[in-house]
Amino acid sequence: MKAIRILTRSIRDSFKSVFRNFSLSLASISCIAITLIVVAISLILTYNVNNFTSKVERDVTIVAFLDTNIKEEGRQEILEKLKKMEGLQNITYESKTKIGEEMMNSSDIFKNIMKNWDESESPLQDTYLIKVENIKEIGSIAKRIENLPGVDIVKYGEGMVEQLVSLFDLVRKICYGMVIALIIVTAFLIANTIKITIFSRRREIDIMRLVGASNINIKIPFVFEGLILGVLGSIIPIITTTYGYTALYEKFHGQLFSSLITLIKPQPFVFQVSLVLLIIGILVGMFGSWRAVRKYLKI
Repeated sequence: MKAIRILTRSIRDSFKSVFRNFSLSLASISCIAITLIVVAISLILTYNVNNFTSKVERDVTIVAFLDTNIKEEGRQEILEKLKKMEGLQNITYESKTKIGEEMMNSSDIFKNIMKNWDESESPLQDTYLIKVENIKEIGSIAKRIENLPGVDIVKYGEGMVEQLVSLFDLVRKICYGMVIALIIVTAFLIANTIKITIFSRRREIDIMRLVGASNINIKIPFVFEGLILGVLGSIIPIITTTYGYTALYEKFHGQLFSSLITLIKPQPFVFQVSLVLLIIGILVGMFGSWRAVRKYLKI
């Protein structure tokens, strides 16, 4: 019961302190809001970059061209070996007849050239289209497939795919680094802002000490005050994120520049980002208050 009374009193005092020192509280809230807006932009950019890179990685396909004279038994034997191979996600067979039909339907030039071919004259080859579970292993998997009897040649965009994977990894690391750096900067900015608030209330803290308040009883109200400031500072970034990203998505019809670069749908994405912003605001607000009390007042 005593702990509940202390907690209740600390929360009540925290709310009073926020409004009693409104100008300083407003400075802290503004600091949190501005930095969280930047964090929100970084989060949105990071998630969308990851979405784009994941889509590209999922679309990368190994094409295994079979020998032109291979029979049905040989194709089935290759298929069984592919099914037993680790790291493969999806295997699709395309006959040279189907490939030829698709080529003729796609272009009148191809149609004029290919319409008089019979099966023996066609240079096309039966293929297996293979997707891998981990794109980083695509090179080693392609080599294993190429060594299978009956497989003539394997193509997957070698060289370019490895460069894309390296580029995507670099972009991911930069985005993650930006978000982490911004969160750290936010925490220290809030700590310094709240430090000013606490210095202006040193007399209040001295009085609490004189009447016998313990260190924990002095710290708790300031930590809760940081929590309140974090929540209030998160409101504007959350509203900006929710309506701003939704408007951006609708303006560009869910894509940037081309259909290849698609944006994540606003729902439930904006709610997830908003929750992350709220949690960051609360945590950095509490950490900033705790750090300011502990370090600068030597409580």
